[in-house]
Amino acid sequence: MDSFDWTVLSSKYLVQDKWLKLRADTCQMPEGQIVEPFYVFEYPTWVNVVAITKNQEVVLVKQYRHGLQKTVLELPGGSMDLEDSSPMEAAKRELLEESGYTSNNFVETGIISPNSSTHNNLIYCFLATNVELVDDLKLDITEQIDVILLPLENLVKDIHNGILLQAFHISSLLFALKKLGKVQFL
Repeated sequence: MDSFDWTVLSSKYLVQDKWLKLRADTCQMPEGQIVEPFYVFEYPTWVNVVAITKNQEVVLVKQYRHGLQKTVLELPGGSMDLEDSSPMEAAKRELLEESGYTSNNFVETGIISPNSSTHNNLIYCFLATNVELVDDLKLDITEQIDVILLPLENLVKDIHNGILLQAFHISSLLFALKKLGKVQFL
């Protein structure tokens, strides 16, 4: 099989911040054509969790998202921190911090790319079952969150109405439904 890989000839960082790095690469395609600049966003690994209670309710977080400039429902999740030993540990930490819920039943359901053309990071998706409320929220200074419990059946029924807008979260929900045996791929 022929390789379509590009060769990076040079890179220059345009932004280097705590949450984002943006670099401009000069690349050479296999046939020799030079592509410049090609912008790449460098982000840390992201995680999200479909957390389901014993009563088959999904734990959702309602929060303001400035990119959309609106308050939306999302799955608990966020960036992997330096102290997280694995994406699984990051998912457990994020679920507890953002919702106060946890479980002994966590399973990775899939890995996705937010945008393989321009982003260098991956998103790890998890399912946590039989979650229980065990703690208060531990929010970052920029977070204001209301925890919402929604029956899984209602979430799935209303997915086409934009109840979840975040594409990564819809993907994670699909992975979770497959793991739970509620959806099959042919």
